[in-house]
Amino acid sequence: MAETSLFQSFFLIFSGAAIVASLALFGRQPLLVAYIALGVLLGPSGLAIIDNVQLLADMSNVGIIFLLFLLGLDMQPQALLSVLRKATFVGLVSCAVFLGLGFAIGQLFGFTNTESWVIGMALMFSSTIIGIKLLPTTVLHHKHLGEMMVGLLLFQDFVAITCLMILLSGSTGEMDLAQLGLSFAALPLLVFFAWVAVKFLLLPLFTRFDRFHEYVFLLALGWCMGLAELAEILGLSREIGAFIAGITLATSRISQYIALSLKPLRDFFLILFFFSLGAQFKLSMVPEIALPALVTAAAVLLIKPVVFRYLLGNQSEHKVLAWDIGFRLGQISEFSLLIAFLAFNQQLIGSGASHLIQATAILTFLVSSYIVVLNFPNPIAIKDELRRD
Repeated sequence: MAETSLFQSFFLIFSGAAIVASLALFGRQPLLVAYIALGVLLGPSGLAIIDNVQLLADMSNVGIIFLLFLLGLDMQPQALLSVLRKATFVGLVSCAVFLGLGFAIGQLFGFTNTESWVIGMALMFSSTIIGIKLLPTTVLHHKHLGEMMVGLLLFQDFVAITCLMILLSGSTGEMDLAQLGLSFAALPLLVFFAWVAVKFLLLPLFTRFDRFHEYVFLLALGWCMGLAELAEILGLSREIGAFIAGITLATSRISQYIALSLKPLRDFFLILFFFSLGAQFKLSMVPEIALPALVTAAAVLLIKPVVFRYLLGNQSEHKVLAWDIGFRLGQISEFSLLIAFLAFNQQLIGSGASHLIQATAILTFLVSSYIVVLNFPNPIAIKDELRRD
């Protein structure tokens, strides 16, 4: 069969997504489920209609970069420091618990020590995409629930980047402390550079040419992508670079206009992300990893809400609020998928461990989305009384 062109792939993805999204809404189902299911159906393991999955996956990562850029745009630096202080204890303890849980599950099913530790790493994180996308905008930006969610997710992002740098230190699994130190030393330098560039270059340009909306959009896009790539070069990650790009612009009066302009572009790439997640999964691996994946996903879905409820409850959070955050964070992360791919490429884990993490991600994404959509306020709720934007 001839290779599918990029336009044909886009036609199949977005026309197909429009159809399955319509069916999902009529069937009162979450849209995220529809996008992943479409990926499985059209991808190599399904009908194999779309074959350039890796290209689409690379493009879809731009959606995560835009998501973190917009998140930064909506946060004031002083508020961020306050949120991180509140979230640090909960983040540290929860990461340790889930690292141990993942290691224990890996050992239970006969994976090597290294594979078990990587599985543990993957279980430490919750999905920024699902956590933020299913949180009403008014709650995200103006209420304590939103502050705590953002604080915990950002703390997890910093831990995830540490894990990625450890994995990148070599195929032996040994930590390259020198490289790790250089990467963390680069973080304050990147923040300082971004602050200077915004104050003395970007803000004057925005002020002078703010009536040219196309230029404002282009400059914001270039700033986001440029700082994301600079962060990657410095050994951090594009996601952290995009977040710094957003937060350094947050104090400007034009930040909200930029945020509104970029949201449709973000949604475009996020649909690609969820489609590629389903398309890259190999159904032929299911018999081998079905039982470990079901056990791991069940452990995540049951234990994560309880752990967050207990930790937040001990920090004087209201019981209802603690359960709300716990269930919203009750899945593993897109960072977990990145860890699985990277560890496999570095030959730290085998195909079985990699697909276990992927299957756990898909299962927890699906079930967690159902739990939140059916029980908590969110922008795509199927019950009118729960729908908030």
